[in-house]
Amino acid sequence: MTPATRVLLGFFFMVVFSYCLVIARTRRQLLALMLAAALVVALVSPPVAEAQGSLIGAIQSVLNVINGLIKTALNSIHTVRTAMTNFYQQVTWPVALIHQAQAMVTQMTGQYRSPMQNIFNIDLKSATLANPVALENVMRNHQTNDFATLTSSYGNTYGNVPSATAASPSDRTMMDMDDALAVDNLKILKESDAADDLTLEAANNIEDAASQSAPGSAPLLTATAIVASIQSQALTQRMVAGELRQEAARLAHDNALRKRGAAITGDINTEILNLLKRN
Repeated sequence: MTPATRVLLGFFFMVVFSYCLVIARTRRQLLALMLAAALVVALVSPPVAEAQGSLIGAIQSVLNVINGLIKTALNSIHTVRTAMTNFYQQVTWPVALIHQAQAMVTQMTGQYRSPMQNIFNIDLKSATLANPVALENVMRNHQTNDFATLTSSYGNTYGNVPSATAASPSDRTMMDMDDALAVDNLKILKESDAADDLTLEAANNIEDAASQSAPGSAPLLTATAIVASIQSQALTQRMVAGELRQEAARLAHDNALRKRGAAITGDINTEILNLLKRN
């Protein structure tokens, strides 16, 4: 008999038993009703010993399965995982060699970083007068938000373009162009210094990451280093381009002087011819 059937029969019996208790009139009827209830309970309910025996047997079967097939499978899985871990630690990513490489990176970083940083931090300022000192300070501060201060300091040091009555138009034009190109190159220099600081910071971060890197992360560090190298090369190319512009402006200035000399020579020839004609 299933548990559901037993529940339904029990419920039906309780309803009938309650109804009989209500309609019972005499003591004999009540006694007969109690005997009938005991008989029904004895027939419906299984023996206690049998129920306990079935429960113990089911529990023992589950324990046998756990200690048998499941335990064997778990032991096999554990053996495979242990073998894979040992393979990774001894062949693919040897832990001892990784620690040795990390220690070497840490040693090299501690040995060379400070001397190289000291080279970059050497104070090269040499100006002594007020205006040149101010210009040199703003030229070497590695900042890009003070271009207005750079322009004013440059004007205070090298002077402004003369007025129209103090110099010829050609001279004023060359002076203005030379000043503009010089200030432009100084701005590019300041931007390059600021970018160099970022590149050095990135290099330090890569070194620190290499000393603490996890197995398998070497390609990521290599890619990061390549990107930083490309950025550094781009900065170098930009500085070379600035140098080429400066050289082109110098050639243009020299040619302008030659053109001006040729024009003055032509004017002198014309004046000499006019004087000869008068005589």
